[in-house]
Amino acid sequence: MAAVGSRRKDRRRASDDWVARWLQACSDLAELERSNPMTDAVIDEIDGRMIRIGDHWLADFASCNYLGFDLDQEVIDAIPEYVAKWGTHPSWSRLLGSPVLYEQIEERLTGLLGAPDTLVFPTITLIHLSVIPLLAASGTVFVDRRAHKTIYEGAELATLRGATLQRFEHNDLDQLESLLRRDRSTARLICIDGVNSMTGNVADVSEYAALAREHGAILYVDDAHGFGVIGERGDDDPSPYGRRGNSVVRYFGESYENVVLVAGLSKAYSSLAAFIACPPEMKRLLKTAAPPYLYSGPSPVASLATTLRGLEVNERRGDELRTDLWTKTRRVLECLDRLGVRTPNHHGLPIVEVPLAHAEQIGDVGQFLFDNGIYVTLAAYPLVPRTEVGFRVQLTAANTDAEVDRLIEVLGALAGAFDLQSVTEEKAA
Repeated sequence: MAAVGSRRKDRRRASDDWVARWLQACSDLAELERSNPMTDAVIDEIDGRMIRIGDHWLADFASCNYLGFDLDQEVIDAIPEYVAKWGTHPSWSRLLGSPVLYEQIEERLTGLLGAPDTLVFPTITLIHLSVIPLLAASGTVFVDRRAHKTIYEGAELATLRGATLQRFEHNDLDQLESLLRRDRSTARLICIDGVNSMTGNVADVSEYAALAREHGAILYVDDAHGFGVIGERGDDDPSPYGRRGNSVVRYFGESYENVVLVAGLSKAYSSLAAFIACPPEMKRLLKTAAPPYLYSGPSPVASLATTLRGLEVNERRGDELRTDLWTKTRRVLECLDRLGVRTPNHHGLPIVEVPLAHAEQIGDVGQFLFDNGIYVTLAAYPLVPRTEVGFRVQLTAANTDAEVDRLIEVLGALAGAFDLQSVTEEKAA
């Protein structure tokens, strides 16, 4: 009995040590959350892309509603009709009873993506946690070190079921190829972000897909920030984003051979839902083996309604919205270039990270932006490496030209008051 008690104490001590280490790692973030109005804020009111926190109005550049569908009256007007027919929230799991709205969405998505098939889930996180372990089986999961944290959660869950996790440096295809050549697993899964959620840069899906096919692996792409923004390209595209917003796979003119695409509707489409594009046989497997399909509550009817209407609006005027989004993003990037301020955004997507020269100034920078009416996403350690601590500007089609004007004005003032990382430092590195 004494030995059992000793083992229990050891397990508790190990657990306590892990919690202590994690709390220490998050101490910067916890202090920022406690002291800065730009974190854990309660938003009292919105007026377009202006938000009110207490008695303070700010231009919102923290939203991921890239196409502005959350404020689009045509999309909003779709909700009452669907709620009148279906209620607010049929509570069946999809296995028990799946409203025909899901099939309509999946049919529309499959056509838009040019995919073999699609399956809708409530969120991307639930997809990662359920699908990655299934596809990894007892094989190997290769994960880009800069992949989204929820991908890692899915990969770590896969290890509890017998898989091996291998990390490779961000966008280092040579290292990935070396790992694939040495691996002897029968199942191999390569997990990447299509568009990085901090830098706004696009992974070369063609290169990754070629490696996956050569080594009999599946390429698993999280395109949360690309779907709805970038898509198929041609000679007369209205913007560098391409057309139709039909994903990073189509942006590179790729097929779905050995490729599984995962994306959400909560960003560009402003709706609580997500999907996986996959072969029909994989879809049948997921319907019986993925816990969210079997057990989770469904998306609200309002989200299904806005998804369907959003897909219609995208076909009619989505390219116009994307061109406007590109124009606004380009203005901000040109401003940073004039100021000599570094951003890792090299592909022009509407996610513009601005790292600080001194990470300890993040609280003061956040307060400065807040006081000057600009709301952004603060990126503290450990959300990003200490060398990349700063803030992220996200633009949407619903931001007005006047709001972008104000952002540019405040960025100029910020560069005069604080040390931001410079373009010359990046070139020297």
